[in-house]
Amino acid sequence: MSNGNDNGTSFPLAPMSPLMLTLTTVIYAVTAIIVIGALAGATALAIPAVLIAVLYAWIWLRFRPTRFTVHTGGLAIEWPMRRVEIPLADIADARILDKEQLKTAIGWGLRVGAGGLWGGFGRLWTKHRGLIHLYISRTDRFVWIERRHGKPWLITPDRPEEFVVVIDRQSTPGTESDMDTQK
Repeated sequence: MSNGNDNGTSFPLAPMSPLMLTLTTVIYAVTAIIVIGALAGATALAIPAVLIAVLYAWIWLRFRPTRFTVHTGGLAIEWPMRRVEIPLADIADARILDKEQLKTAIGWGLRVGAGGLWGGFGRLWTKHRGLIHLYISRTDRFVWIERRHGKPWLITPDRPEEFVVVIDRQSTPGTESDMDTQK
């Protein structure tokens, strides 16, 4: 949601696409069976239940971003337990890709990180681009962020069209936000 102040414009992670929601639901169902079994006295399921809870917490806190904030200094990718800043000067391009455009751009890919639970998070090894950053909750309307220095990012902020417009507006010399920082 836009906040319109000096903190920039914030975009939450997009709602899950039907495929991601289905995968997450299946994972929850399997987890529920394990937890119910452990609580019902199947002691062999107690350790897996605890490990699953720890894994879910780790993914939620360290892998799944909560928001993407565009501000005069750059783009902040924010998680509950960390934050990464990409300076606007390092963003060469931000554009929306559909599934086919993404496939053409990267070829095949192999995810390295967390996937299936709430989305895909971490890195993606791709045929054409090598290793890229991957933080998606949808299987369409991706935002590709090309960097001048560093690996590209593939993300799914809510309202991707507005996100790209805000990135372009912030990074274009002579915009109102640039003039404000030069005063």
